[in-house]
Amino acid sequence: MNSETVSNLVTTGVGSENAPVEVDEPSSKRLRPATSDVWNFFKKLGPDKDGVERAECKGCKKVFKAGGKRYDTFTIKRYLDSCTQIKHEDIGQTIAELQLKMGSLKIDSGVARDMFAGYVVAGDKPFNMVDDRRFRNWVKYISPTLKLPSRNTVKADIVKVYKREAAKLKKNLVSIPNRICLTSDLWTSSTNEGFICLTAHFVDENWKLQSKILNFCHMPPPHTGFELSSKIFTLLTEWKVDKKIFSITLDNASSNDTCVEHLKSTLDVHGSLLCGGEFFHVRCSAHILNLIVQDGMKICGDAVSKIREGIKFLRKSESRMVKFKECFEDIEGLEYTTALCLDVPTRWNSLYAMLASAIPYKKAFEMYKVKEAGFREYCPSSDEWRRTEKICDFLLLFYETTKLMSGTSYPTSNLYFLQVWQIQLILMNSLKNDEVLIRNMGEKMMIKFNKYWEEYSVVLAFGTVLDPRFKLNTLVHCYNEIDPISAKDKVELVKSKLYKLFEVYDQNSSTTVESSSQLSSHFSQATSSAIGTQLIKVVGDLMSRNQEAEVKSGKNQLDIYLSEATLFCNDAIIDVLQWWKDNHHRFPTLSLMARDLLSIPITTVASESAFSMGSHVLNKYRSRLLSDNVEAVICTRNWIRGYDDFEEDKDQEDIAKGEGYSSGVGSNDVIDLYEDEDEN
Repeated sequence: MNSETVSNLVTTGVGSENAPVEVDEPSSKRLRPATSDVWNFFKKLGPDKDGVERAECKGCKKVFKAGGKRYDTFTIKRYLDSCTQIKHEDIGQTIAELQLKMGSLKIDSGVARDMFAGYVVAGDKPFNMVDDRRFRNWVKYISPTLKLPSRNTVKADIVKVYKREAAKLKKNLVSIPNRICLTSDLWTSSTNEGFICLTAHFVDENWKLQSKILNFCHMPPPHTGFELSSKIFTLLTEWKVDKKIFSITLDNASSNDTCVEHLKSTLDVHGSLLCGGEFFHVRCSAHILNLIVQDGMKICGDAVSKIREGIKFLRKSESRMVKFKECFEDIEGLEYTTALCLDVPTRWNSLYAMLASAIPYKKAFEMYKVKEAGFREYCPSSDEWRRTEKICDFLLLFYETTKLMSGTSYPTSNLYFLQVWQIQLILMNSLKNDEVLIRNMGEKMMIKFNKYWEEYSVVLAFGTVLDPRFKLNTLVHCYNEIDPISAKDKVELVKSKLYKLFEVYDQNSSTTVESSSQLSSHFSQATSSAIGTQLIKVVGDLMSRNQEAEVKSGKNQLDIYLSEATLFCNDAIIDVLQWWKDNHHRFPTLSLMARDLLSIPITTVASESAFSMGSHVLNKYRSRLLSDNVEAVICTRNWIRGYDDFEEDKDQEDIAKGEGYSSGVGSNDVIDLYEDEDEN
C-alpha cells in the first residue's frame, strides 16, 4: 500500500465507522544522497513549475535543469569550466579537502592534471620536471595509484588551460559596456627571438581596474611601424575587440609613431575610434621621465662615483662586510638595517636606491676608513657627502613619481597631471638653487622636459578633472603656478576637448535620467545602514528633483558634475573608480566615459613586467621552448595570478641577492633573476 492510500484511509475512514484505520510503516526506501563532486559548486533548488529539478551555480547564480531521473549532472559539470565566477584551480582543491574529511581520497585524474598544469605555470616550472626519477619516485610513494603525466601531456594540459582561460577573457571583454585601453612593447629574448606583448586595461563589471596580457607572441623581423600595426590589428580582430579600443600607450621609439598613425587610420576606417582617434595615442610617461633624469645623471657622475666604488670595495668579500658591520658597534644609535646596493647603469632609479642606502652609513664609512687603509681612496669627503645628499633630495620626487606611475592595480591617469606639474615646478626651482651641480642638472633636464612635456597630455588631464577631489579648479591653480598668462587658454583647451568627447558618449548612450523612485532606491541601498528609512526617502526625492531641475535648465551630466563641490579627502590616493561606481546612477553616461579615461595606463610598465616573466620562461638555460608554448605559459600565469604576485616574488628575489630595489621602469633592459633547467 502506497503513501497516498495511507493518507486516504486516515482522512476519510474508508468502510464503516468502526473500521480500523490502516497505517503503513514508513517506507524503508530512502532518497539517494547526492554524491557527485559538482554539488560543491551548485545549489539544489528543487522542482520548478514544470516539475523538473533545478540547480543554481554558486558563482554566477545561473540556473540549470539538473538532477532527478530525467537530467543528470553532465551539463552543470561541463559548465564549471566556463563559469567566470569560480576559479578553476580551486575546484580540485575543494574536492580533495572534502574527500579527505570523508576519509577516502578519490583522485580524479582530470582534476589532478589541471591542478598540476596550474602549478607548473604559476611556479615557472620546466615541463620536464615530470621526467625526474626522484620526483616520480616521491609521487609514487605518496600516491601509488596516481599516474604522472608525461612532459608532452603537461604541455598539452597547459595549452588546454590557456584556451579555456582565453575563452573566459574574450567573453568578458566582449560583454563589458566600456572600451579597452592598450599597451604594447617589443622584447628580444636570450635566443634573439623577437616577441610582441599586447596588454588590455579595462574596468570590469565590479568597477575594478584589470590588466590582462592578450598576447605574448613571436614577432619576426622587420619590426617596422607598418608591420607592428598590422600585427596589433590582427590580434585585436582575433579577440573581437577591434571596435572597442579607446587608446594605446607606447614608448618613444620612432617606429611606434608610424605604428600609431597606421593603426589609427585602420581602426578609424572601420569606425572604431572616438573623435577620429584624437585621443588614441598616449606616450609612456615613465619612459619620458627616464630620458629626462638620465640627462641630469650625466652631470653628477663624478659626485657619486666614490660611493659606487666604495660599495663595490665593501661587497667584494665577506670579511670586508663583517669588518664594516663591526664599525656600527662603535657608533651610538647606528644600526645596519638596510643592505648596501649597487646601481645598474641603465636604470637611474637604482642610482637613487644606491645613494639612499649609503647616506645613513656615512659615519660608518669614516670609521671603516680608519680600520682599512685600502678604503681611503673610496671614502667620499665631507663635501662629496653634502653634494650627494643634495642629489638624493633632488631625485626623491622623481623616484616617488616613477613608483606611483608604475601602478597596474589602480588608476593612474588621474595622477598624471599633478605628477608632471610637480616635476616642472621642481625643475624650475632647481634653476635658482645655490648648488651649482643641482643648477646644471636642472638646466639639462629642463631642456628634455620641454621637448616632451611642454604641452601636457590633454587626454590624461581629463583624468584629473574626473577625480572628484580636483576637477577643473585644480587645473586652473596648477597652470597659474607655471604661467599665469597662458593659464586661462590652457584650461579652456582642456575643457573644450572634454566636452567634445562627452558629446560623443552622450550621442552613443541610450540612458535617460532616472526617475525619483529609482534614485531614492539607489540612495537607500547605499546608506540604509547609517540613517532612517524616512530620511532616506526625503533626501532621495530631493536629489532627483534637483537633478531633474538642472536637466530642464539645459545642463547635462558633465555640467552638473563640474558645478558640484569637490570631494574633501585627506588621502593622497583614493579609489576613484569606487566613487564613480557609487555615483553612476546619477551620471550614467559620464561614468561610462570615466571608466574609459581612468583605465588609460600612463606607462608601459605592464608590458615590461611581462618581459620579466618572459626572462623566467625563456632564458639561456631554457631556450628551446616554442613561441606558442611561451605565450601559453606567460598569458595563463597572468590570467591566473596577475602582475602583483609576480612583482612580489621578483622583489623578494632581488632583495635576497642584495640588489635592493628591483623596479626597472623606463628601461627596456630585462635582468634574468634566476635560471631554470634545460628543457625541450
